[in-house]
Amino acid sequence: MNVSDNYRNSWESYWRDTSDARGEAIWDADPSLSAEPHSALLLRHADSARTIVDLGCGNGTQTRYLATRFARAVGVDLSHAAIEHARRAADGESVEFQQLDLTDTDAVRALHDRLGDSNVYMRAVIHQSEPGARAAVAAAVAELIGSEGRAFVVELTSESREVLKSAASDPGGPGPKLRRVFDYGLKPADADDEEIPLLLAKSGMEILATGETALPQTEHRADGTRIDLPARWFVLAVK
Repeated sequence: MNVSDNYRNSWESYWRDTSDARGEAIWDADPSLSAEPHSALLLRHADSARTIVDLGCGNGTQTRYLATRFARAVGVDLSHAAIEHARRAADGESVEFQQLDLTDTDAVRALHDRLGDSNVYMRAVIHQSEPGARAAVAAAVAELIGSEGRAFVVELTSESREVLKSAASDPGGPGPKLRRVFDYGLKPADADDEEIPLLLAKSGMEILATGETALPQTEHRADGTRIDLPARWFVLAVK
């Protein structure tokens, strides 16, 4: 299943209406809180001489960090507007960005053909994908890593729904960054906890390591505390 026009347009509109200001997107956390610890976990199992592909790269903040840890970094995103943000932010840095629909099997295969077996970094993509598209997203990870690459996938857990619900009920309602997520029809933590590992297994991957974590957001609650969303991470290889 390809993504629907509504889903595609929601993300395109979100990124088109987002400025280049660092941290305006709620998930645009500093790499020291995201890609840095995540890549350390991945590198216990992965070859840093391989390219790493950042799936759902958004404005490329994490991709640019990954380029310092791996031989080459390529960021891809469904949204053309997100890729434009990422290219502007890169400003000549040695990192590549391209628009890619992860449910487009031919396009994903073409990227693998160009890069070879690669490592993959995917932060919080499956959980908010449309239900019918999630299997294709997981399959894209398997296609890109092939037999030699490794993947780091981290997804929000159902506990995040309660955190978001609580934050949205703060006095005055959700903060502006969280409100934008709802206003554009984006659906964080939409997948059940059992669904993620099942999708990964059905795509032909095995879990080499896993654990619980939290994904820091750039939004804060009314009392000033940062919103951190419960998540689970997986390091994966094709069986």
